[in-house]
Amino acid sequence: MISPAFEGLYSKIGRPSIPPEKLLRALLLQAFYSVRSERQLMEQLDYNLLFRWFVGLSMDAPVWDVTVFTKNRERLLAGDVATKFLATGLAEREAAVSMVEAIPGRHRITVGADKAYDTKDFVANMRELDAAAHVAQNTSNRRSAIDGRTTRHPGYAISLRIRKRIEEVFGWMFTLTAAAYSLIRLPKLLAAA
Repeated sequence: MISPAFEGLYSKIGRPSIPPEKLLRALLLQAFYSVRSERQLMEQLDYNLLFRWFVGLSMDAPVWDVTVFTKNRERLLAGDVATKFLATGLAEREAAVSMVEAIPGRHRITVGADKAYDTKDFVANMRELDAAAHVAQNTSNRRSAIDGRTTRHPGYAISLRIRKRIEEVFGWMFTLTAAAYSLIRLPKLLAAA
């Protein structure tokens, strides 16, 4: 729990604050799902069960006012705590390296990932750990760190197809969650009309 780091940022009196952990989780969702505004983020939190679950809101908990959310976000960022939470910006790749290092024994493994992992450092770290980095190539205005040593093997193409299927499952879960929540809300909406 990172709450002690936030204690100094929030007053014990005045308007109720948004719990900092929930605020950070909501900001992560905004970044991950490219939600363009805080108003749209609050709308998503109002009906999207996946968003509510990730942030830690129960199904019937009220969603925060946009103005309150904005003021709490500004206070959080001014306190420089968010930077400590988000670390170096390389957290995902660093975590992947740590997870591969933690695998017991020494045997050849394959690590699949998206274009964000197509960096010289990540690929080199995987090779040092005797792991094949089957990451999607990022060739947008640069040269990929994944070369012919990896792409020539049939297993590379298979890894990319399987990774795509996994991403599709998460997309379907997102769609089904939104549809289920709409069905749950329908009686309330009809009763209010």
